[in-house]
Amino acid sequence: MPYRRTYPGKSLLTAAAAAAVSLVAAASALAATPAAAAPIPLPMPMPIPLFGTVGQAADDLARGFPAPAPVRRAASDRLTVTVTGSGSSEANGTFRLRCHPAGGSHRDPARACAKLDKLTRWGRDTFAPVPKGSMCTMIYGDSATAHVTGTWAGRPVDARFQRTNGCEIARWNRFEPLLPHPAPRTGS
Repeated sequence: MPYRRTYPGKSLLTAAAAAAVSLVAAASALAATPAAAAPIPLPMPMPIPLFGTVGQAADDLARGFPAPAPVRRAASDRLTVTVTGSGSSEANGTFRLRCHPAGGSHRDPARACAKLDKLTRWGRDTFAPVPKGSMCTMIYGDSATAHVTGTWAGRPVDARFQRTNGCEIARWNRFEPLLPHPAPRTGS
């Protein structure tokens, strides 16, 4: 038996008819008011920027909007990456990265710049730390640390990375190839 909602003393049809009469009365009362008493119109909403294909637009809405790509970016996207404890003498050290166009002493500036462009979202801090109070797995990655300073997308950057738990490892991995892939550890 289907669920039926009842209203005390009224049938559903009677309740709908009463609501319709109330709406008509309210609309005619509004139409009769002078223009001076009319409410002030609200501003038009701003259009939402959508980029790429229709399917990608839905993904953009779910993850946040990508940074609008300016016609010509200033050469102000410059970062200094200092890596220690990675287990690789090639990965440890201080590297400079310049983007738009890609260059510097980084091992793979083109891929690093492309990855940063992909991670950049309008209104969000690309280099934001793991939020305090996050529930993270108790996995120790290794003793690698990285310090990234400079300017990205017109904003100053001073970010620290480590691999001390699952959240920090995931954050580090999101920034590969800007940050080096950890060297495999050999057992003793």
